[in-house]
Amino acid sequence: MTHSPLYRTRILLSLGGIFLALPVALQAQDYPHAEEPIGTIEDVYDGRLTPDLAVSTFRNIDRLFPTRTIPASDTPRDLPEAPVDLPGMVSYQVDNATYDLYDFLSLDNVTGMIVLKDGAVVYETYQRGNTADTRWMSMSVAKSITSTLVGAAIVDGHIGGLDDLVTDHVPALEGSAYDGVSIRDILLMASGVEWNETYTDPQSDRRDLLRAQIEQRPGAAMDVMAALPRAHAPGTHHTYSTGETQVLGEVVHGAVGMPLSDYLAEKIWQPYGMEADANWWLDSPDGVEIGGSGLSATLRDFARFGQFFLEGGVIDGNAILPDGWTETAGLPQELTGGETIDYGYMWWPGWTEPSIADGAFAAIGIQGQNIYINHARNVVIATHMAQPKPLGREPVDPLVVFDAIAAALD
Repeated sequence: MTHSPLYRTRILLSLGGIFLALPVALQAQDYPHAEEPIGTIEDVYDGRLTPDLAVSTFRNIDRLFPTRTIPASDTPRDLPEAPVDLPGMVSYQVDNATYDLYDFLSLDNVTGMIVLKDGAVVYETYQRGNTADTRWMSMSVAKSITSTLVGAAIVDGHIGGLDDLVTDHVPALEGSAYDGVSIRDILLMASGVEWNETYTDPQSDRRDLLRAQIEQRPGAAMDVMAALPRAHAPGTHHTYSTGETQVLGEVVHGAVGMPLSDYLAEKIWQPYGMEADANWWLDSPDGVEIGGSGLSATLRDFARFGQFFLEGGVIDGNAILPDGWTETAGLPQELTGGETIDYGYMWWPGWTEPSIADGAFAAIGIQGQNIYINHARNVVIATHMAQPKPLGREPVDPLVVFDAIAAALD
């Protein structure tokens, strides 16, 4: 386990809410952005970041909390190059006006985008000083990765199936509103437990969970979750909740008996050939990973994760995930009682007409991270963006652009 420079030294100068890490010798010497000023985690959630500070913060989030390293593979998987003139091929409509790829890159403040077609890189760009070596925050993209580990744990026999109860693996939630809640309920964010996800509201449940993370006390996050009241019967009502993913992380941790980072490295990161170390926030020193956010990795490795999913969760002929998992995970799901929700196993089904037709889906994080997967057209797109506020205010809907790219490459 490695601590971030921020946690390890606590030697920081706070100047107008900006952290300047000291001394340079304690920084990761091989990381190109290690000496940059960064904002606080409260700045991120309050939306108080200037554009440049958002960029430097998002590529240094492993300085905000203790992290555990997910080691790179000794044999990185090649991403063959098959470049095309994508900017010359792509156009799309927004409010009856025609836009191109350059508009998307600038309007949505894209700091990195990579497009894979048939497993080969057809387009790759980095902006705002980012490079292929830049690690970028995942925020809720981590939810899709955590949910994938549930599938791996089922194949390995650590979890009996989606009908297992949360409390089978997380004793800390016994006697709480999570009694009687299944793993499937959690995957669909349909536990029935009351939750307010508003990032910018200091009084929201999401900010309570963030304060528990800042506290860095073992068990603090589960204390927050255990204190929540029930609002609906399990499985009957969908409420988007980062807290559900923290619970899911605890489920995986309890079931497999090892840190999520180590399990991810063992099952996917190293066997699939990720080329760079990644880092994952912890709820306390040497503690449990933050299941819903805080995994930082390179753009190429996020794209490799998407390609792993596109290929059905199979590595060198070995099924890492249950049969059909990668198709089902991105589909709209049905709740108890028959209501269909536009949410999968912590993946987002496509909502545009072309993505619905193709069955495309995505892992999506606030402030602009995406892993778009289109099985029908054999396309994976990963992006890093630097939107200063966690409010979903992209001038251009990324899915519209991703659909246009997928169609242009077909």
